[in-house]
Amino acid sequence: MSEIGGYFGLDDLISNEYYKDLISLNSGRNALLYILKSRNINKLYIPYYTCDSIINMLKMNGYDYEMYNIDSKFVPVFNKKLEKDEYLYVINYYGQLTDMLITNLKEQFKNVIMDYTHAFFQRPIQGIDTLYTCRKFFGVPDGAYLAININIKEDLETDISKDRMIHILGRYEGLASEHYDDFHNNEKVLITEPIKYMSKLTHNILGAIDYEKARQKRNENYSYLDSKLSKYNKLKLNVPDGAFAYPFYINDGAKIRKELAKKKIYIPTLWTNVLHAVPEDSLEYNYASNILPLPCDQRYRIEDMKYIFEELYKFERKN
Repeated sequence: MSEIGGYFGLDDLISNEYYKDLISLNSGRNALLYILKSRNINKLYIPYYTCDSIINMLKMNGYDYEMYNIDSKFVPVFNKKLEKDEYLYVINYYGQLTDMLITNLKEQFKNVIMDYTHAFFQRPIQGIDTLYTCRKFFGVPDGAYLAININIKEDLETDISKDRMIHILGRYEGLASEHYDDFHNNEKVLITEPIKYMSKLTHNILGAIDYEKARQKRNENYSYLDSKLSKYNKLKLNVPDGAFAYPFYINDGAKIRKELAKKKIYIPTLWTNVLHAVPEDSLEYNYASNILPLPCDQRYRIEDMKYIFEELYKFERKN
């Protein structure tokens, strides 16, 4: 029986999630594990250019895996014939893989899993297992969506997120720098979480987001950065819809990243584990070290993009 009376909690907000028809889970990592279990997959081919959390998840759950390279356009360099229980795991880096290219991969290899962590607004292609991570685009403590036509043969609990909101609420009313420890603690907790359905709290927040506004703002900011930086960018980019970030590939990216931090422009390294896993002369090493994923999301205005460009231009003038 529910409680009656007492103080108010958080109200139910507008219920208008972007992917209301997909399976909602607690993390992208667990969305991949959901696919592995439901498809009875024994071996996964994964790119060298990936987060170590995926590798650790595979090891922890006893899955066999083999790594492959990508080319300069983020496309898998892969030509093996897959067995029935083997799948190719493809990351849609920065939303650079088009629907046509992904469809061709599906036709060629059949057993394909798409990771749209960097491409929230790119709709899944029918018949291709596709996962999304909400935390890379919105202020939620957890959450993922999964497009798949088969259900896992397990009874899943629903996650509870109330104790993982400190860094989000702290940044909303204060500074991100004051809550990085809370953020990293949340990351550590999520790594240990089993597959669960998305929490009621995360559903509530995601249902109230103005997705069209967020998408348009990301597009505007991305377009501005591209108009200013494309002639310096070593990448030839497709223009994604609702971009994750603007991938700016330059020489001395690691050095410039440190200098930008002094200006309170914080650019992550995607991913530090790659720098220890591949040769220094490899494409993957250069991408991890020298691609600056410049923030261009809905939190920022064109004035912020101008500031980023002006600081980067100072380095370009020196070179």
